[in-house]
Amino acid sequence: MAAAAASFAALPCLLLLLLLLPSLDAASNVTYDHRSLIIDGRRRLVISTSIHYPRSVPEMWPKLVAEAKDGGADCIETYVFWNGHEIAPGQYYFEDRFDLVRFVKIVKDAGLLLILRIGPFVAAEWNFGGVPVWLHYVPGTVFRTNNEPFKSHMQSFTTYIVNMMKKEQLFASQGGNIILAQIENEYGGYLEEFYGAAGKAYAMWAANMALAQNTGVPWIMCQQTDAPDPVVSFIIRCPAINTCNSFYCDGFQPNSPTKPKFWTENWPGWFQTFGESNPHRPPEDVAFAVARFFEKGGSVQNYYVYHGGTNFGRTTGGPFITTSYDYDAPIDEYGLRRFPKWAHLRELHKSIKLCEHTLLYGNTSFLSLGPKQEADIYTDQSGGCVAFLANIDSDKDKVVTFRNRQYDLPAWSVSILPDCKNVVFNTAKVQSQTSMVTMVPESLQVSKPDPWSIFRERTGIWGKNDFIQNGFVDHINTTKDSTDYLWYTTSFSVDGSYSLNRSHAVLNIDSKGHGVHAFLNNELIGSAYGNGSKSSFTEALPINLRTGKNELALLSMTVGLQIGLEGEYYSLFKPDQRSNKRWIPQSEPPKNQPLTWYKVNVDVPQGDDPVGIDMQSMGKGMAWLNGNAIGRYWPRTSSTDDRCTPSCNYRGAFIPDKCRTGCGQPTQRWYHVPRSWFHPSGNTLVVFEEKGGDPTKITFSRRAVSSVCSFVSEHYPSIDLESWDKSTTNDATAAAKVQLSCPKGKNISSVKFASLGNPSGTCRSYQKGSCHHPNSLSVVEKACLNTNSCTVYLSDVGFGKDLCPGVTKTLAVKADCS
Repeated sequence: MAAAAASFAALPCLLLLLLLLPSLDAASNVTYDHRSLIIDGRRRLVISTSIHYPRSVPEMWPKLVAEAKDGGADCIETYVFWNGHEIAPGQYYFEDRFDLVRFVKIVKDAGLLLILRIGPFVAAEWNFGGVPVWLHYVPGTVFRTNNEPFKSHMQSFTTYIVNMMKKEQLFASQGGNIILAQIENEYGGYLEEFYGAAGKAYAMWAANMALAQNTGVPWIMCQQTDAPDPVVSFIIRCPAINTCNSFYCDGFQPNSPTKPKFWTENWPGWFQTFGESNPHRPPEDVAFAVARFFEKGGSVQNYYVYHGGTNFGRTTGGPFITTSYDYDAPIDEYGLRRFPKWAHLRELHKSIKLCEHTLLYGNTSFLSLGPKQEADIYTDQSGGCVAFLANIDSDKDKVVTFRNRQYDLPAWSVSILPDCKNVVFNTAKVQSQTSMVTMVPESLQVSKPDPWSIFRERTGIWGKNDFIQNGFVDHINTTKDSTDYLWYTTSFSVDGSYSLNRSHAVLNIDSKGHGVHAFLNNELIGSAYGNGSKSSFTEALPINLRTGKNELALLSMTVGLQIGLEGEYYSLFKPDQRSNKRWIPQSEPPKNQPLTWYKVNVDVPQGDDPVGIDMQSMGKGMAWLNGNAIGRYWPRTSSTDDRCTPSCNYRGAFIPDKCRTGCGQPTQRWYHVPRSWFHPSGNTLVVFEEKGGDPTKITFSRRAVSSVCSFVSEHYPSIDLESWDKSTTNDATAAAKVQLSCPKGKNISSVKFASLGNPSGTCRSYQKGSCHHPNSLSVVEKACLNTNSCTVYLSDVGFGKDLCPGVTKTLAVKADCS
């Protein structure tokens, strides 16, 4: 997904199905018809989840995949990151976080399918969109158009990846789990129009190049509505299928009645930029969008992303994308389930899977239930019946009549009836608990003796000039993206008359971005930055000049004439440089010093909770643990009026500015440090600070669930989806219940709030209503205290007689875990 997406309109994608020659006996493993993908001769409804392998670490992959599977997914999707693999022309890297084969096999061993989006351009808020920076310097190269140098390198990398997968027997046509592959990414529209005929020729070339790989599985080319149709490959005609990328795809239709309806990117949240508040997408709205998609005939749906992870090192795209790529995804950056989003979507997936056969093999009909209320009904020849009841009014709840029964439909919600009678799920009725996650501070546990060492960068030219030029240069073209940093230096003289003039000089900076630190006579006089929506900036800094020679140095930054920093040149962040003589031992590190490298020996945080490092006390820079690049840190504070709201109304169409939190707070305070990066002892933390901060206040923090909440009403569906049998003739009704669970190894230690009646509010701010049963707290404590998990039925006799007849009862509970 491209960071520059602004309109959030449905982005069409292209799917090319390669019909293999008869000599390939696995040719029919994956195909499609007008309704869905067909795998091994059976129509399949596919729920896919994006997990990008280099945004986590191999030790996390099995658990992440397992969490997706437990969440109801049957497929994992990932991009392939070209610039992470081909580090120089023909030189490949597939180790550690970039071990693609290992990741695909972990997915396969979990029994899940896989969508491999080779690209090689991927966007994805990733550095250069995944294209290697070295390719920019191949003579005559123009990116992503009918350009021979670009096409040659793109084909070479694509073929390398395909052959690697073939060698490991990983395509479905070989008995593997890869059911779809992708070439190019979101190319149609602006880019193709910009390049004109050359763009159209490039798109056709990419399609045919992909088909010639003979993978035996369909190929995706996103945003390519005018792709060649039919494409001819080996005298075989290949129809093209367009798909959808958006927050909502229920209204999308493929461009032919012979093609199925696919949703390749459903955005369950949004990315964040330094200096801005944090966007959130409510789980009710994500569920609404997914239910509407399947209601309207969809058959493949992929969450982009299900686990976002971390932009380790310098992998962030931009501009100004944070190191965290949490994305408000169902699995958070640290690998923990995000409740209630993860659980609410799991119940949705189970409900939809109950309907799979009838949805894919049945006939559909439409019924209006009101001005903004409707039903889509599917019936099959075996007597199966499935109904989706939708209220697309963004304001008013409704009661509708369907087949002589009345159904409560909250505004902006969908109810799923796998037997056209019983509601097993409503998108607006969240029955899952909410887990409140906190960062629990741990001391840095500095190892003795001589725990701290420092190295101070020299301002400006620290060695031999890389080159001398009168004027400015393009940052990326100069550094070739080898560093964030680029020094500009100059000197000038001021005569004695200046001191007689009482007015101050002003340094005017006009930059195309991303940031700059200005030094005058070796003193930091100011810093300036752009932001996520506009990387360019201007700044006027009052300066005090001295009589005689003055030296001005500008440190240009990317979120980088001397290329890079002296500490980078000597690789002070690497483990084999721990004893480098340039490190100066300190009993107490200096504070508020710009351009300073810090090294400290630390112990591993106790326990097994995920770990983050708290950099709130620092200014801006980069950090490493045992040579592993944690990434860029910058606790830049967002504006106090940056579109935040005290609460988030899920009703109505979502945009990233709708539900925001964190105004007036650091955009990113904590930075994920995978536990696998720690050694049992002898851990070295290295920090490069650009502006100045207090390193003694850096701490590790454990990410842990501190409390759980639930808010369930008696009219919520409470059918057991695991055991429910839609062939039963009885109404599948059961008493509504609250279910609470602490993480493994923790118990419910106290109940902070409990009210059966008509309470209101959200997890941290529940309030009793006009109806409240006084026994609420004792009932919940009896069931839950000192247990890892508990269930409380709203019909529990312990609540006593009904004190508020006619009031729909809700039970709200907040409990602490310890």
